[in-house]
Amino acid sequence: MTINVVNLVGRAGRDPEIKYFQETGNSVCNLTLAVDRASRNKDEPDWFNLEIWGKTAEIAANYVRKGGLIGVQGSLKIETWNDRVTGKARSKPVIKVERLHLLGSKRDNAAPSDFGGTEF
Repeated sequence: MTINVVNLVGRAGRDPEIKYFQETGNSVCNLTLAVDRASRNKDEPDWFNLEIWGKTAEIAANYVRKGGLIGVQGSLKIETWNDRVTGKARSKPVIKVERLHLLGSKRDNAAPSDFGGTEF
């Protein structure tokens, strides 16, 4: 049995970037998520790359803005490629989002008490 589930709550590090594929009619949205560490030093968040597909990608592109509080549930994947300049193998972790929760904006003072909000 294998399990690959990631749950994160944090703030969008930038506005989402969405791409549409005319061949398939599908869309993908990419953005970053800053998550505070559960330690005394909260000045340095952990950063995650998010990949969101389909209708949820369009919702993220329309409603998520830099600084907005969101929750995501998905799985971890490792993207690999060869650097064009050096030819060396490169990789980065990406969270493939399956569920998106809109929890509020940076202006909202109240912290969420659960993983509520609007789910997509």
